[in-house]
Amino acid sequence: MDLREQLCDFGLSLYQRGLTHGSTGNLSARLPDGNLIVTPTGSSLGRLTPESLSILSPDGQLISGPKPTKEVPLHQAFYATRGGRAGAVVHLHSCYSTALSLFPCDDSSNWLPALTPYGIMQLGKVRLLPYFIPGSTEIGDAITGLAGKHAAVMLAHHGPVISAKTLEAAVYASEEFEATAKLAYLTRSLEPNALSSEQVQTLVKQYNVEWD
Repeated sequence: MDLREQLCDFGLSLYQRGLTHGSTGNLSARLPDGNLIVTPTGSSLGRLTPESLSILSPDGQLISGPKPTKEVPLHQAFYATRGGRAGAVVHLHSCYSTALSLFPCDDSSNWLPALTPYGIMQLGKVRLLPYFIPGSTEIGDAITGLAGKHAAVMLAHHGPVISAKTLEAAVYASEEFEATAKLAYLTRSLEPNALSSEQVQTLVKQYNVEWD
């Protein structure tokens, strides 16, 4: 399947399952020639078509298609700092992860609790970033400042951003992000037993997870 068609199919799937709503959220992927396909501004992930996508140069210049999402800087930051490890970026406004970001945080460098092995395996350490105005270049600057050390970040009061080598992997990781956040939110007041540091390290070593 053409990458443009794949992006539209995944967008529809995310939208239909309520992982983002209205015209929120945006997706991007790197084409073989190095250019980026990006969802256009004001678009619903549930109504994308291949011909409606924006094509950008690596430095963010519009090559063809409509005006891209205002969140281009955060997408560019992942591609620039993670190199070949970032072939796609998914940004959602998913409910439970956003709700969880409203609470006080003990460790912003490792924000998502280690409740199941899958969040660790697919996301590594999730970094919580402070609130910035949506579309602000400050979001891109904050991600750039992480120097490629995190595949996924949480924008406080806003939503998660996940990068991966392929679009499929980024979408699956974004689903795992929300599933883990939902578990953390639902069990927050119950003081659930998280995985031990030894169990986490075993996963990190066995599945070659970025963790430093």
